[in-house]
Amino acid sequence: MSAADEPLQPDTSVAPPPPRWRGRLAISLLCGLGLAWVLFRGGLPLLPPDGAFDTLRPWTVVAYVASLAVVHWFRAARWRHLLRPLGRISLRDVISVSWVGFGAILLSPLRSGEIVRPYLVTQRSPVRMWEATGTVGAERVIDGLALSTILFIGLRRATPLDPLPDKIGDLEVPVAAVPGAANVALFLFFSAFVAMAVFFFARDFARRTTHKVLGLVSTRLGERVADIVDRVAQGIRFLPSPRHLVPFLLETAAYWGVNAAGIWLLAWGSGLSGITPAEACVAMGCIGIGILVPSGPGYFGAFQLSAYMALAMYFPEQALKGTGAAFVFVLYACQVGFHLLGLGLGLWLLRRAPESWPKAEALG
Repeated sequence: MSAADEPLQPDTSVAPPPPRWRGRLAISLLCGLGLAWVLFRGGLPLLPPDGAFDTLRPWTVVAYVASLAVVHWFRAARWRHLLRPLGRISLRDVISVSWVGFGAILLSPLRSGEIVRPYLVTQRSPVRMWEATGTVGAERVIDGLALSTILFIGLRRATPLDPLPDKIGDLEVPVAAVPGAANVALFLFFSAFVAMAVFFFARDFARRTTHKVLGLVSTRLGERVADIVDRVAQGIRFLPSPRHLVPFLLETAAYWGVNAAGIWLLAWGSGLSGITPAEACVAMGCIGIGILVPSGPGYFGAFQLSAYMALAMYFPEQALKGTGAAFVFVLYACQVGFHLLGLGLGLWLLRRAPESWPKAEALG
């Protein structure tokens, strides 16, 4: 009997421990307030000044929101290619679970909402918790590598101010630090991708080593952690399969490509008329990597600071604090609003079909 013919059973694997919400929330709020204070001290407005919206083209905001629908679709739907080797789940459930997960990441402290997607998918498929966690981790590594590569290329295609400002707004942070940080990010994500590949192809060795090392402390602990290592590695089974990896990479390219095009259009429509597609890619890359650092709920503070750091490479301070502030504000508001809309729609879809996972069709 093939794996596809086996009866579906609920996941009984051990789930990660629940996060300590109060402590994480407190840290998250402190990070958000701290970054907001940094922006205030640096003269970088969270709210655009008077007249900043005078050059805003409203239709570009509508077009950007429409592009976010495409972005969220590809971002969610591509996950099915990683899940396909592990079990059966409908495309509708992949979309709804992902949208709920994306909203949870946005709202939860210190990105602790990352665990929501793996947990929910185990409730609607035979995929086990740690296997699902492995797919999400792999997705994050590939996204980081793709985004840092786009940022690396964008920095070399765009023409920065000459000379580069020695500060961002009133912050004593040299703008020249941005390319250096981008190079470090590319190195780290490339290293993570290589480590992921080695981890998968040498998973038997990883399991034995984990069991042996932790077994020196406790045999039971060694067995349990070694089992988790093996299950996480099973979640990366898509890696050597072109049938699963290639469609995922193509949809990932579409996800980031539409995202960059939407950001470019919105920046142009906000009054940054001289912005180029390469500069928009730099802005996207800086924001995407910047919100990985600890920040407030909704990426508050880190999002705005990362966006200003990118714009400071190409626009003078006057534009940065005027039309640039309008662009950053609208960009943030649209992204947060769409995440919340996706969260609500995802919850509605899950409630409409609470028993759908035993009847799910094979992904295709």
